[in-house]
Amino acid sequence: MPYLVRDCLFIGNIGAAAEVLTTTGGGGEITHVLSLLSSASVSFFSDWRPGIDIPTEEIEKVLVGDRGPSKRSLSPEKLLYSLERAGPELRVRRMAVPLRDTEDEDLLDYLDVCLDFIDEGRKEGAVLVHCFAGVSRSAAIITAYLMRTEQRSQEDALESLQEVCDFVCPNDGFLEQLKLFEEMGFKVDTANPLYKRFRLKILGHAYKQGEKVDSSIFETDPGATPESNSSEGVTKGDKARTVYRCKKCRRVVAVPENVVSHTPGEGETCFEWQNWKSSNPYNRSGVVECTSMFLEPLRWMTSVEEGALEGKLSCVKCDARLGYFNWSGIQCSCGSWITPAFQIQKNKNFEVQLEVWSSECLFRNTSSSDMTSGSCIGTRRV
Repeated sequence: MPYLVRDCLFIGNIGAAAEVLTTTGGGGEITHVLSLLSSASVSFFSDWRPGIDIPTEEIEKVLVGDRGPSKRSLSPEKLLYSLERAGPELRVRRMAVPLRDTEDEDLLDYLDVCLDFIDEGRKEGAVLVHCFAGVSRSAAIITAYLMRTEQRSQEDALESLQEVCDFVCPNDGFLEQLKLFEEMGFKVDTANPLYKRFRLKILGHAYKQGEKVDSSIFETDPGATPESNSSEGVTKGDKARTVYRCKKCRRVVAVPENVVSHTPGEGETCFEWQNWKSSNPYNRSGVVECTSMFLEPLRWMTSVEEGALEGKLSCVKCDARLGYFNWSGIQCSCGSWITPAFQIQKNKNFEVQLEVWSSECLFRNTSSSDMTSGSCIGTRRV
């Protein structure tokens, strides 16, 4: 039996969903079902209880990559959701999202489609959100929905849900992600430093589990576009920007948005699914000098794609050594342990250094010796 959470919004388990999808009038006013199971296939129901027959008519299957270029952690080939008409007379609209109830599962990157579907279901009728037991996955999604629509904290939203059904309890990994969702302003902000740390954790878990890390989910190479390394002049009206370059060949290596912040002096346990908040750069109590800069994985890091646990990061243009990567982590000079780590050294004794330039001097016809002498206004070194 489903529980009414808000007007036209129910939570339940697989039994409640089966009743809606197999019995004429069994769901009452429910017109939409959001299924959160390890498999999106409707055959999951017959595997659970042999003999169940649920008529379906596919509307669409959407892969992560179908929604265009993404900065999220999900592989472009992964199923994002399937949508179908289901039940007697095909009167129910069912969205199935392949979501496991494990602490290392990526909940955040499914939130947008799930919350939009709930909105649609409430406008057109009523929606049932269910998982297998009606305890963790469905509770996590509805908690996120209450957080966004009612501007509640994670704790407050969950307490409100537990007033309706006191047995619901999202797993610890989901709770941490919901807290991150709150700290990002009730949205999944892929540009937020907190999300970038989350994304690295997801990649670290994938590597630990022996999964091939798909380079297509690496961030775009900022030096791959012609304008990034052009020698053509720019007009005075062009907006200044900061870039990091290979000192030897001047190729753009990264931009500030690619830098992953960390808390100086605080270690992070390798692959542990916890302490998202400790990675918040705004929670820093002191400033400690770091001799390294850590980046999110970028598509120029071809050595990372080869599958080794650790190795060098080299400039894709001149092959100069820029730094190191290690999926098990690297300790920064400040004491913080970054896992996984894609590290660029800022030590001036290194053969290769990074330099920061404004866009006013990005495209000038300036020789390497001129730039070293500082003839290009706005240059500084790290």
